[in-house]
This record gives sequence, structure tokens and C-alpha cells, in this order.
Amino acid sequence: MFERFTQDARDTVTGAVAAARRTGAATVTEEHLLLALLELGALDPLGVDRATMAADLATARRRGGMSRADEEALADLGIDLTAVLSRVEETHGEGALAAAAPRRRTLGSSLRSALGRPEPESRHVPFAQGAKKTLEKSLRVALGRGDRHISTLHLLLALLSRPGTAAEVLADHGVTYAAAETGLTAA
Repeated sequence: MFERFTQDARDTVTGAVAAARRTGAATVTEEHLLLALLELGALDPLGVDRATMAADLATARRRGGMSRADEEALADLGIDLTAVLSRVEETHGEGALAAAAPRRRTLGSSLRSALGRPEPESRHVPFAQGAKKTLEKSLRVALGRGDRHISTLHLLLALLSRPGTAAEVLADHGVTYAAAETGLTAA
């Protein structure tokens, strides 16, 4: 499928992997795909403020990736997510829910650690199920539009069509499926 990607779309995928590595994430998520689109300037034609959106994604990560829908569902059960977050951060430190999942240590990584050497930049970071589904959806979006190649537009439309934190942050910034489709097709 990767051969169908335009260069910008390939750069987005590799940028998402780089973003996951930078944050120490165990997997590449939809949020990493959105960060890569932001860094490439793919959302600039839509008037998105990169810094503000990146900050909103960081806030969502701080909440453990919980969306407002998740927060509302917990509230219906009598659970205040803000209070839970405060208690977790009191106990474990600020950003505890955003912390990277622990990685399995191998003999090589244990030796590097003992010798004070950093992990290599080329460590494999697998794609989370949601990110895989987004990439698959981008192919379906492209085919549905009659396009032969997958571009950053198709990746963005796929992110917007799947529920979750990335789509929620995009909507908070006025980026809807229709706005993206018209705004980026014209660009």
C-alpha cells in the first residue's frame, strides 16, 4: 500500500514514527499522524495555528488520550476525570498518564543502558491499531474519491472520519471533513 502514497504522505508517515520516537511512545498513534501533518504544514491552508493545535494534542495526551466523549461517559458514572487526573499527578507527577509505556528490555538495550549509551534512533516503533485503521481508511477515501494515490488530504480525511482524540482536536480548531475536503482540494 505504501507505494500508493505521494511523497508528502510518505513524509507524514515517517514523521509520525519520528514523533513517536521523540516522545518515547511505545507505538505510533493517530495523534502522531496528526502531529506529522502539522509539522509538514499540511493544515496551513485551513488556517490552523500549529502551536495551538500541538498544545491541544499535548493536553489530550496529558489526559491519557481520553476524549470528551470518554469524559462525559465517566461523568455519567459519577467519575470526575479532572479529579482523577489531579490525584494521579499528585501521586505520580505531572503528565503521568502521558508517560510512555514501558518498553521491553532486551540484552542489547540493557548493555547500552549499563554503558551509558542511548537507544539507537532506528528502533522499531509499531503502529497502534487505530493508526493502522487510519492508514487503511486513507486508501478507502482515496479510492472512493477516484484518486490513484494517497495524499495528505486522504490521511487527514481518514483522521477526521474516525472517532478519537485527533478528530476531536481537529474539530475544536474548525477542521471538519467538509472544510478539509474543500479547503485542501482547492489548495
